[in-house]
Amino acid sequence: MVRVAGGYVSSRAVAEEVAQDTWVAVIEQLDRFEGRSSLKTWIFRILTNQAKTRGVRERRTTPFSSLVTDREAEPAFPPDTFFDESHRWSGHWAQPVPAWELPEDHLLSDELGHVIQRAVDTLPPAQRLVVALRDGQDLSAGEVCAMLELSEANQRVLLHRGRAKVRAAVSEYVERLGAKV
Repeated sequence: MVRVAGGYVSSRAVAEEVAQDTWVAVIEQLDRFEGRSSLKTWIFRILTNQAKTRGVRERRTTPFSSLVTDREAEPAFPPDTFFDESHRWSGHWAQPVPAWELPEDHLLSDELGHVIQRAVDTLPPAQRLVVALRDGQDLSAGEVCAMLELSEANQRVLLHRGRAKVRAAVSEYVERLGAKV
């Protein structure tokens, strides 16, 4: 059985696993054997199906050890990228792989940035200046008051009104976007 399985998979160890899996499948499905063929033929049919499935699965995956090319003697990733043999998850990534940014997320982010910038640009000059300094430059209220010679109350009113108009523009954009989806 191991020799037959070896014709479909890459190593003897995997062929032995396939043979074991075949015996488990035979025991689990023995009540489904109908006798239309010999028991040996039925068992070897299960074996070949298991081996083919395992062989296809193996071809779809690439072991990290095969990422080393003939030209280089170093692995494709530094060894500390993976847990070592003493760790419970030996061979697995030591750090999670960062999430991929989807192109549409990037486009929406850029588009939203443009919506916000247009909304800020349409604000009256005093509101635009306060919003730009507070939210764009991360200045404190005291710094903005001193820079523009405004009272704290006036700065708060200008900031509140400016943010409210920007928020309304963003809400309108989100509603239009929701209608398209």
